Amino acid sequence: MSERLNHNPDVLSCLANLSNDEVLTPPEVANAMLDMLPQELFRDPNARFLDPACKSGIFLREIAKRLLDGLKDSIPDRQERIDHIFHKQLYGIAITEMTSLLARRSLYCSKYANGIYSVTSFDDIEGKIRFKRIEHTWDSNGKCQYCGASKEQFDRGVELETHAYEFIHIKNIKELYNMKFDLIISNPPYQLTVGDGKQNYAIPIYHNFIKQAKKLKPRYLTMIIPARWYAGGRGLEEFRDTMLHDRRIRILHDFPNAVDCFPGVDIAGGVCYFLWNRDNEGECFVSTHKGNEIICTVERPLVEKNCDTFIRQNEAISILKKVSSFKEETFDKYVSPQTPFGLISSFRGFSQEPFEGAIKYYTYGFRGYLKKEQILKNHDWIPEHKIYLSKAYGERGQYPYFFLGKPFYGEPNSCCSQSYLLIGPYNSKAECYNVMSYICSKFFRTLIMLVKNTQDNMSHVFKLVPIQNFDKKWTDQELFEKYGFTDDEIKFIESMVRPMDVGGSDE
Repeated sequence: MSERLNHNPDVLSCLANLSNDEVLTPPEVANAMLDMLPQELFRDPNARFLDPACKSGIFLREIAKRLLDGLKDSIPDRQERIDHIFHKQLYGIAITEMTSLLARRSLYCSKYANGIYSVTSFDDIEGKIRFKRIEHTWDSNGKCQYCGASKEQFDRGVELETHAYEFIHIKNIKELYNMKFDLIISNPPYQLTVGDGKQNYAIPIYHNFIKQAKKLKPRYLTMIIPARWYAGGRGLEEFRDTMLHDRRIRILHDFPNAVDCFPGVDIAGGVCYFLWNRDNEGECFVSTHKGNEIICTVERPLVEKNCDTFIRQNEAISILKKVSSFKEETFDKYVSPQTPFGLISSFRGFSQEPFEGAIKYYTYGFRGYLKKEQILKNHDWIPEHKIYLSKAYGERGQYPYFFLGKPFYGEPNSCCSQSYLLIGPYNSKAECYNVMSYICSKFFRTLIMLVKNTQDNMSHVFKLVPIQNFDKKWTDQELFEKYGFTDDEIKFIESMVRPMDVGGSDE
């Protein structure tokens, strides 16, 4: 009983376990991010700190703790020190009215900065944590010109939040803060849902916070964001390229499993946080996390030579370099775009029974038959031998993973829905099975793993996989010997990728 009475959990640790699109940051993660910085920053009475997307107020609270200790010598009086820190050093922009109250409660011990319980005296309720309701700026297509939000969904009355975050909905950011910041730190909102009904989809917005923060030219910038940007994403191509080639990103902590950073929160592709140092360029210290441990740290460039994506597994760099040295044609050239025959996954206009002239139709969970005129494109693929592979495949939990669904043979006179990609076409059923033996190899799926950060298997995730001679089947042993992998490299592959049998017959 005494243990229960003495247990006093951090309320922000509890709140950080709530699942939400706007994920709250656990205190231990906030402190790990602050540990990346030179600690003399927290002994400087002139340093300024900004969180442009306050939720729980955790970053400002933990910075305040460090300043309170670090400024003891320069400002000995405790209340004078508190007043100085809260009035002249810590600034925040809340993302909603509710989070503004929560952040002020965390920082000032009062949801109103001028309240009787506030640890410092302000003339207004906001103090240095502001919230201003902003409306979206709609273009002629009904989209916000700043964040891409849908007018149909986000043109709301005053009783609802607009989610038009002030920091990224202002053209000249210096109009908001005409001052220099030493550190900008945040866990920004990740995405917004746009469209309506079946057309709903999410667009990323976290990158807008990073781009806007850089315009203020802070000495240091650190944010925790989804790791999906490593390999691209909707509207992220330019951002990804800029990040990968920015040599001011000096530290990157990668969490392939987001639960290791945000307990109870599932974020496809994992998360990461980074340290951007305005005045110090160089290679990046990349640390990979698993569970509560850092399993590997390597100083390296974010983008390897002849590669246009970030390889998150440090142990795989040597594997990639050996494969790339062969300069072979790559497999992505033989992978169709999504919706190879123009039939979406929800299409149900097929017959359950065969009929004269029918084309066999494969879609997730169903097999059926179509008339040729129902197929919207790529009629030349219909009579060919080909391979079908699930367009999306994902797993959760502990490695090793499959990374891909099992491929299956697509006979002549067949087609598929958007649920599958088409690989090929090939000259015979036997050749298809030779290719499938390669797809099922751990070697093949390891190279997929290096690029794939979401469930989708778009053609770009195959761009590191070399083409082989498909007059024969392939085994991992043959592939390991061909590319000269070491015992440690093979051990890494074995630890990451589960065995997969081709099955079926190639006769």
